[in-house]
Amino acid sequence: MKHITKSPKETQKLGHFLLNKISVGTQKSGLIIALSGELGAGKTTLVQGLAKILGIKTKVKSPTFTLIKKYKLPKKFKNSKYLYHIDCYRLKNHKDLLSLGIKNILKDKENIILIEWPEKIRKILSDKKIDIRIEHIDKNTRKIAVS
Repeated sequence: MKHITKSPKETQKLGHFLLNKISVGTQKSGLIIALSGELGAGKTTLVQGLAKILGIKTKVKSPTFTLIKKYKLPKKFKNSKYLYHIDCYRLKNHKDLLSLGIKNILKDKENIILIEWPEKIRKILSDKKIDIRIEHIDKNTRKIAVS
């Protein structure tokens, strides 16, 4: 499935659309959404749209320096308790996340996990993840492919 967005707001709205298409809480491990694209492509913007539809009220920023940001989900998402936003940009490989409990985060079916720069930790990601590739077309236009 491919989409073109022409503004950050449209990219956030696409996050809403995508989450409505995903069966949250029916998976056997955490729901993993892997977000790939060059620096500034709009990965965090898409995460902001997903977080908004999940009812997260706080401002979502990329956890580039903290690596992982955990958000408690509202009760209306009974099957999922937490949203994890993970930014692997500064990592060498998956081993850099082991001390932060990444394996338990990925296994817990009550988690929704959004990962920026997933290629850095591919070795520990499930094949059942949702891959989203964001391409920078021009200043505001993005091509977003979901598989």
